[in-house]
Order: sequence, then C-alpha cells, then structure tokens
Amino acid sequence: MSQHDMPMHGSMGGMKSAEGATSMSSGEVKKIDKDAGKITIKHGPLANLGMPAMTMVFKVKDPAMLDQVKAGDEIGFVAEKVNGALTVTKLEPAK
Repeated sequence: MSQHDMPMHGSMGGMKSAEGATSMSSGEVKKIDKDAGKITIKHGPLANLGMPAMTMVFKVKDPAMLDQVKAGDEIGFVAEKVNGALTVTKLEPAK
C-alpha cells in the first residue's frame, strides 16, 4: 500500500484512505444526536468515498466534536470509512 500524494478521486477501491490525503468537504448540519454520537449532514460529493451529494447520517470519531456545531451551521468536514461505518473524523465550522 502506497500513499498517494495527488488529491485524486481514485481511492474508491477497498483500501482505507491515507491519513492526511483526504481534503475537507463542505456541508450543512441538519441534525445533531449527541446521545447516539451522530450528525446529519447535507453535503456535496465526497470524492474520497465515491459518493454523490446527499443528506445522510454519520457517526463522529469524537463525541466532543458535536459541541462545536449546531443545526444550520455550514461546516467543513472529512468523512472516512472506519470499521465499516461512515464516520466524520474531522469537523470545523466554515469560515
């Protein structure tokens, strides 16, 4: 497994995406479920996961991330497949 230096959408295979090679996606927070550790995001295409634009529920890597945002916020985020579940691994309010 080699790391890819170029940010291309070619990581659609069964391999995990390389840390740091994933660019931020943008989206809007629709709902936060702190008890379940989940966030609903309306997002554009997620090239690293080969997904089109849609609204969907993600787990969060760290439940404390949910304290940084609220429904209606525009955000930047990174979603990856972690143990088979789509998980937000990085989250920050849009500037």
